[in-house]
Amino acid sequence: MFLGKIARRMEEKQEAELIFIPFPIPGHMLATIELAKRLINHKPRRIHTITILHWSLPFLPQSDTISFLKSLIQTESRIRLVTLPDVPNPPPMELFVKASESYILEFVKKMVPLVKKALSTLLSSRDESDSVRVAGLVLDFFCVPLIDVGNEFNLPSYIFLTCSASFLGMMKYLPERHRKIKPEFNRSSGEETIPVPGFVNSVPVKVLPPGLFMRESYEAWVEMAERFPEAKGILVNSFESLERNAFDYFDHRPDNYPPVYPIGPILCSNDRPNLDLSERDRILRWLDDQPESSVVFFCFGSLKSLAASQIKEIAQAIELVGFRFLWSIRTDPNEYPNPYEILPDGFMNRVMGLGLVCGWAPQVEILAHKAIGGFVSHCGWNSILESLRFGVPIATWPMYAEQQLNAFTIVKELGLALEMRLDYVWAHGEIVKADEIAGAVRSLMDGEDVRRRKLKEIAEAAKEAVMDGGSSFVAVKRFIDGL
Repeated sequence: MFLGKIARRMEEKQEAELIFIPFPIPGHMLATIELAKRLINHKPRRIHTITILHWSLPFLPQSDTISFLKSLIQTESRIRLVTLPDVPNPPPMELFVKASESYILEFVKKMVPLVKKALSTLLSSRDESDSVRVAGLVLDFFCVPLIDVGNEFNLPSYIFLTCSASFLGMMKYLPERHRKIKPEFNRSSGEETIPVPGFVNSVPVKVLPPGLFMRESYEAWVEMAERFPEAKGILVNSFESLERNAFDYFDHRPDNYPPVYPIGPILCSNDRPNLDLSERDRILRWLDDQPESSVVFFCFGSLKSLAASQIKEIAQAIELVGFRFLWSIRTDPNEYPNPYEILPDGFMNRVMGLGLVCGWAPQVEILAHKAIGGFVSHCGWNSILESLRFGVPIATWPMYAEQQLNAFTIVKELGLALEMRLDYVWAHGEIVKADEIAGAVRSLMDGEDVRRRKLKEIAEAAKEAVMDGGSSFVAVKRFIDGL
């Protein structure tokens, strides 16, 4: 009788609160906040409040990040930020340098008591008359150990995958392979390929995430992947018409896998704390003066700085091809506070009037600009989605994480990008020479009409997916109804 009354009371509560626990690096945080805004504003309104539990790794600047996050949600009173205390006795930094995925997994496990305390405080502030109920946790895939915390509080856990549906296929494959074979992958295996679920083509081992070739990181990847089936659902930042084969595979719920919701593309329009509006205006004014589709954009993400010797080769390639260019150079601000300092002597004089060099760049606004004709990219998934959304051709130059798999996906699986490199790894220290870069840029900017026509179709499909009645709009509704 008592339980029946509770059940009826829960059914009567029409609005829900979700608790998000993202991974605290820019690409993941920005996508999480944009997803939160989309859920909050979805019609009809069913999500009343979203609480983001923010945490930080010891080597990330905490104060700047918190003020930046607050600025992103200041217009959304129903999204609130709660900062967790520092983790006592974090794993040694030596582990991060050697095997970053293993470090992150161990760090998240040490967060369990802090998350328990935060959830206990949040839930104890509710009473039975409250019309809003906490309906679940939404966890970044790096945070899957926190599924145990959700279970303890009888809250379902959902995974938000800031990567592709193809990446999810790899995560589905890893535990299956591990049960049969166990050792980490061998990089010396040459052209060996593997049958990853959701891919039409066999996937070359050499395009798997670099961490899978080191024992400690490999074990962390497998441990994370093994937790995915425990989630109540998986939200994927992609859309059906882009990765149809991968989503078709998961639609059949293989091995009782949780439902997969294609809710993208989520575009991250503001990706810098302490935004310098004068720099943004300088870049956009310069683009306004350039002919349509005439500028090649070079940008390689926010986490890695290219070596000075690699910067020199890119500069030489720019001089060789003679195309208009916009080049975002992310450097260590302590070593090179001004991006011009790292350029070869006389470079800017030799390309006078041809291009612009900057540190930070407003990437979404740049890719949406009519002057951009091509993008030389590190193939982070956010960057790929932004480029596809505006129909800009990509030349692939992956650097780290899952970017090699992303490059393979958009070149070989989807036929939407130009292959420059598929298996390049920044940490290996290889320098890509100017002639190779120049050749890729020429092919990118001269362009194939067929590829550009296909990109235009995908751009329109990306736009329609998130509109009322589109495939991603419907997927968000299914997710909310399921709560």
